[in-house]
Amino acid sequence: MLVLFLGNLRAGLIVASAIPLSMLFALGMMRVFGVSANLMSLGAIDFGLIVDGAVIIVEATMHAIGLHKKSDEAHRLSQAEMDHVVEGSAKKMMNSAAFGQIIILIVYLPILSLRGIEGKMFGPMAQTVGFAILGALLLSLTYIPMMSALFLPKKISHKPNLSDRMMHFFQRIYSPILAGAIRAKYTVVAAAVLLFGISIWMFGKLGGEFIPQLQEGDYAFHCILPMGSSLSQSIETSMQATRIITSFPEVKMVVGKTGSAEVPTDPMPPEATDLMIILKPIKDWTTTHDYDELAAMMMEKLEAIPGIFFEANQPIQMRFNELMTGIRQDVAVKIFGENIDTLAVLAPRVAQVVQTVSGTTAPQVERTIGLPQITIEYDRNRLANYGVSVEDVNHTVSTAFAGEKAGVVFENERRFDLVLRLDSTHRASFEDVSELLVATPSGNQIPLSQVATVAFKQGPAQISRDDGKRRIVVGFNVQERDVKTVVEEIRQKLDTQIKLPAGYYYTFGGTFENLEKANARLRMAVPLALA
Repeated sequence: MLVLFLGNLRAGLIVASAIPLSMLFALGMMRVFGVSANLMSLGAIDFGLIVDGAVIIVEATMHAIGLHKKSDEAHRLSQAEMDHVVEGSAKKMMNSAAFGQIIILIVYLPILSLRGIEGKMFGPMAQTVGFAILGALLLSLTYIPMMSALFLPKKISHKPNLSDRMMHFFQRIYSPILAGAIRAKYTVVAAAVLLFGISIWMFGKLGGEFIPQLQEGDYAFHCILPMGSSLSQSIETSMQATRIITSFPEVKMVVGKTGSAEVPTDPMPPEATDLMIILKPIKDWTTTHDYDELAAMMMEKLEAIPGIFFEANQPIQMRFNELMTGIRQDVAVKIFGENIDTLAVLAPRVAQVVQTVSGTTAPQVERTIGLPQITIEYDRNRLANYGVSVEDVNHTVSTAFAGEKAGVVFENERRFDLVLRLDSTHRASFEDVSELLVATPSGNQIPLSQVATVAFKQGPAQISRDDGKRRIVVGFNVQERDVKTVVEEIRQKLDTQIKLPAGYYYTFGGTFENLEKANARLRMAVPLALA
């Protein structure tokens, strides 16, 4: 393209040579500043930006040589004369070349102002582009004029070539438009201002995403059983789900991960399983060729397993969300408060509001209660009748089921604690607790059920905190809408439909949280860059 539009092979090659040299400069600076070469850092480099300054210098030089030759057609420029012509033309265009590159550099300054996850993601890209443009700027001021003086033809032919004919064609179209715009300058400026105002209004109406939703080509299904389910039950259920999923011919294989590993980098309870569904290439699909429709069909078939919550996601997206904010979904409504029972009541109400907003998937409420446990509530009047204290009963229960040190056993030089507790056959069921015998001061023994109510109750399963404050999370993904618009609608509905007790409040986490942080910085950095 450079050779075609410049109309000169040598000129095109001189300008093009700035590309690898600018990249070499950028790679050197990346090494110095510790920026790794990857898709994010190198993906935004545009060679058109890099050659911008070089094109200005070379075009100006060729124009100056052409003007110089018109004065004396028979004369061929000496090297000294060529140096003088190139130096003069380059000096005239230095400001234009440098200013053009500096404008491009300023565009990337707002991105460099980002911090946190967004800074780590997009900062390397801005740095790499900045390094490449800085290298191109230095080359356009030094290397390009030198190469032009050395290698450009010192005798320019004035026969019209393809480039000249192309430019004459465009000039014939452009000149009348330019003349008309100058004559109607007030109309043109007013139209520009009007368009700018319309664009700002439209921009305010647009939605917002932190990271665009991409089709990764595979699925990650989150499978959650009822609270307190055993590991063997989780494995059996996940295997059942795997058999249903692999019945689709599009599935290559399914890999499941239940609970936490020995190194708990991804802490999960035994009742939670991640199913990684590896798909065949889309050209081999037969059921459907729609990525989202296939996931919906799988979810529909998985409904055959009762009492299990399934959530469809994508492997990279799910991991990325979890690493950024600690939740697997795109957006999380975090409700903060002191009482765990109050939080457990508020969360389902918030989930109901979320479900009424279009574009949201089925919300998942963080399960902080629901763990079945045996509770013992003492009848103090009966205890007093038997002359037994609460402390004595607590001590008996603790010794029987948890064990208590009763002495020391010596084996040569080694010493072991002698621990007293019930045999495993007598501490396996609910009845064993009810029928536990408690000694009275008179020497009699009575069953625990005589002085206490023993029952199964739902207790707290986990207590989650952010910044030292108790919270519960309602998480959901966003489909076919943007995150910003969905969250704003949910926030408006929550403010009108749910009255929080004193001391309780909610915030929005997930990718929306990062979007707001990035927007807050860009609101300051972008106007500064524009100014």
